[in-house]
Formats: sequence, structure tokens, C-alpha cells
Amino acid sequence: MSIEWITVLMFGGMLVLLALGLPLAFVTGLIGTVFCVFLFGFDGLQLIGTRIYSFMGEYALVSVPMFVMMASIMERSGVAKDLFDAMRVWAGRLPGGLAIQTMVAATIMGAMTGIIGGEIVLLGLIALPQMLRLGYDKKLAIGTICAGGALGTMIPPSIVLIIYGLTVNVSIGDLFVANLVPGLILSLIYMGYIFVRCQIDPKLGPAAPDHEHRVPFVRKLALMRGLFLPLLVIGSVLGTIYAGVASVTEAAAMGVVGTMIASAIRGELKWPIIRDSARITLDTCGMLLWLSFGATAMIGVYNLAGGPGFIRDLFAGFNLPPIGTVLVMQAILIVLGCIMDWVGICLLTMPIFVPIIVGLGYDPIWFGVLFCLNMQISYLSPPFGPAAFYLKGVAPEGITLNDIFASVWPFIILQALVLALVLLAPDVALWLPRLKD
Repeated sequence: MSIEWITVLMFGGMLVLLALGLPLAFVTGLIGTVFCVFLFGFDGLQLIGTRIYSFMGEYALVSVPMFVMMASIMERSGVAKDLFDAMRVWAGRLPGGLAIQTMVAATIMGAMTGIIGGEIVLLGLIALPQMLRLGYDKKLAIGTICAGGALGTMIPPSIVLIIYGLTVNVSIGDLFVANLVPGLILSLIYMGYIFVRCQIDPKLGPAAPDHEHRVPFVRKLALMRGLFLPLLVIGSVLGTIYAGVASVTEAAAMGVVGTMIASAIRGELKWPIIRDSARITLDTCGMLLWLSFGATAMIGVYNLAGGPGFIRDLFAGFNLPPIGTVLVMQAILIVLGCIMDWVGICLLTMPIFVPIIVGLGYDPIWFGVLFCLNMQISYLSPPFGPAAFYLKGVAPEGITLNDIFASVWPFIILQALVLALVLLAPDVALWLPRLKD
């Protein structure tokens, strides 16, 4: 069978099975196994086992459950809530101040967790009711929560970056460093957008009433203690990585230790928190591993059948300049982001795309930043848009999915602008890793 027909049948079959409602992990695993037997016989199944074993043998993979555990403890211990309370009192009479402070808190929380689900749920429970109570425009409030909560995938330590680094075999530490500046730029652009809109129309983000913003300065300083513990956790993770003291895996373990110390200081380190956090860690990592097994099997078989060469020749046949090839890849990722989870997208496309990118002379670290920005867009994009579903689960009564998806479009446009910035000016992402070297 020609590689053209193999490509059509494999990926066409995947889309059909997904449309029928089968989980992605089982779809990719099934297709990989069937095509392996069809193309190479039953002996070829050993190749699938070898590839999966090789992926599971990556030492950096240990950091994933560590970061998930860290995020789970952080959410349940109240450290993140203290952070939000500390930021809220400084909003004062600034129009849109609470939304801006929420984005600041979301940025700091993103540097503590690396995942988005818990962050959006927490902000949805704490910040969204506050903004709605103060008369904030519903769309602005919802968009702020979804966009801010999704920053956890962009700002290190990000699980997205870890899986990308393991998939294409590049330094996760360099990916962390490269994503720091674009992640902060994205956060600042969000804040700038909120500030400008609320300056133009203060009714979109009314300031807090006098009795709420007139907090004694001593009380404000006392609440700022809520910043100390989050900064302790961030320092224990990112500080050790950037200083070259620890690897990503060791830093992840330090993050868990730092989170447990922070919880103990607050008197919240109790058995139910540890038990529930461990259960969530097992559930999350189990999902990631099954997705990895299936995608590794399918892409392994496709690679052995000559898939990468076919894709490379296909792009070459378009007679596009190198940047044109990158743009086509970005368009493919954006479309896939509307219908698939980021784990599947990464494991299915990056083993094919990144060798082509390297062959064109581009840096895979830079492409990793572009991939992460694409996944930022996918978190907000309908119909899949995980951020919308996370928020819907905790949103006040009367807020529908249509309301949420209608609220995120301005932030999707801002994400696309930052994607274009990094695409046209790679040094935005690469100058810090070069400085580190």
C-alpha cells in the first residue's frame, strides 16, 4: 500500500472514530495496532512496545506527576486564595482594577501550577462572583477568567512544555526559559487591553465602593503576606532551574516540598488534602499516559511506513518559502486545536513537524513556543475550548456556554497577535535561552 493511502486511511479513520465518540487514546492505539499488523505482521508489535518503553524511560517524565501534585495541593490549601485576596485590596479606585489584579494573580498562579483546570475553577469561584457583584461587564469578566486561567500552559512550569520537550527530545529547561518572556508579554497585553477598555468606558469595570477600597495601609501590608508563600513556591521551582541548581525533575520535587511547607505554615497540611491531591494526580497522569501510549503507537507505525518523508515532500511540493511552511503548520495546529486535546495534537504532529522545522534551519525551542501559543488559542476556541467547560462547571447560574465563548474572542485575537510577534521576531523567545547559555 502506498504511503498516500496509508496517510488517508490512518488519519481519516482517526477522525471517523473520534466523531463516533471513542476516546482519543483508544482510537490512536487501535489504529496503530491494526496498521502495524497489516504492514509488518504480528512481529511488528514488538516495535510498538519498544517505542512505548523508550518514551516511558525518560527521566524527565517523572516531573509531570510532581507538578500535578504541586498544583493540586496548592489549590486545596488556600494559598492561591490568599494570593487573590492580597492582590484584590490593591485595586483601589482604578476602573477595571479587580480584573487587572485577577490577571496578575492568574499569572502568579500559572507560575505555581503549570496546568489550567484548577486555576480557572479557582478564579471562577473567587474572582468571577466578585466582578459580577461590582457590576463588571459580564463578557469582560468571563474573558478575563478564561484567558488568565489558561496562562498556566504558557508560563513555566508548564505541562505542555514538558510533553513537547519529551516528544521532540529538546531541553525542557530551555523551553521553560524561552516561554517566560512571551508568557509575560501575553499577560501584560491582557492587562493593557482591560485597562484601555475600562478607561474608554468605566462602566465595563466599575471601581470598588469606597467602603471596600479604603483598607488601612497596615491591613494592606498584612494581606501582602499572602504573596510570600506563592513566591516561595515559584522560587523553589523556577529559581532552581534558572540558576542551574536543579534539573526540571528535581525542581518539580522541590515544588512539591515547597507547596507542602507553604500548606504546613498555614496549618492546612492535612491527610484529606494529601489524599485527594494524590488521587487527582493519579487520574491526570493516567489520562496523559494512555494518550501517550496510543499516539506513540500510531505515529511510530506511520514513521516506519515512511510518513515523515511523505509529509516533507508534500510541503516541498507546495513551493513555499520556509516561513510559509511554518505558517501552514500554524494553521493546521489552530484547526486541530478546535477539535482535539493538546496532548493528542502534540504527540501526533510534533514528531512529524519538528524534523521538517529543523531541516528548514529553525530552532525547535522557538517552534515549541509557537506550539504553546497555539495551544493557548485552542484552550479558548470553540467547540472544544476546555477553558469554557472548566468555567461553566463553577459559573453562577444564568451563564451559558454561548456566553463564555462569546466573551473570549477579544482574548483569542490578543493571543494571535502575540503568536504573530514571536513568529516574526524569534528573538523575543530565544534571547533569554541564549543569555542563559
